[in-house]
Amino acid sequence: MARVMLEIGGSRWPVNCRDGEEPQVQRLGAMLDERWEQAQRAAGDGGTARVLLLIALMLADDLVETQGHLSQAQERAAQPASDGAVLASVADILEELAEALEHEPASD
Repeated sequence: MARVMLEIGGSRWPVNCRDGEEPQVQRLGAMLDERWEQAQRAAGDGGTARVLLLIALMLADDLVETQGHLSQAQERAAQPASDGAVLASVADILEELAEALEHEPASD
């Protein structure tokens, strides 16, 4: 069992994980830290638990939006289409993905 120290909102949090999963846990912790300031402003003086709840809600909202894009892409892919329609569909999907990535917080 490995242990990772995450820095989130200026506090250090020890987290246990399976050996080899440390880099992934660090990336996940960075995602939380990136949203900390915005969530803290929204939480007001609601404390750490409320800030973490708001971060979880932000991440859940991102997940639902991404799942919606994936669903739309799968529906388009299932429909028979001409070559021109396929190219247009691929272009639409790429534009949607690019837009979603532009709105993603940096993860470094």
